[in-house]
Amino acid sequence: MKVTAEHNERMAKLTFASVYPHYVTKVEKKGRTKEELHQVITWLTGFDDDRLQELIDQKVTFETFFEQATMHPNAHLIKGVICGYRIEEIDNTLTRQVRYLDKLVDELAKGRKMEKILRVEKKEK
Repeated sequence: MKVTAEHNERMAKLTFASVYPHYVTKVEKKGRTKEELHQVITWLTGFDDDRLQELIDQKVTFETFFEQATMHPNAHLIKGVICGYRIEEIDNTLTRQVRYLDKLVDELAKGRKMEKILRVEKKEK
């Protein structure tokens, strides 16, 4: 599927606070915890729990959310298809970042091990 300019604009204006409860519901329904969700969000964005709550309370858009984030250097390792879009083929940086988050939440809900979700590189023995 091709990402359109309208789609990118819609993603930018969507508020993180409107999507966050859906993330919580999705992972908890599959037996994961809100704490694990926060661990994943913190890994990707650098936001701690307090900052995350502030951003939710301020009802920031995804555009503002990711402008303020410090993206993890291994975020580019997040690949695959989410919502019909191949992440590595998304040209728009913001839309790609939102899909990174969607993919991590999806992997968490599917029961993937945390070290795999967080793209922990294996140490040489």
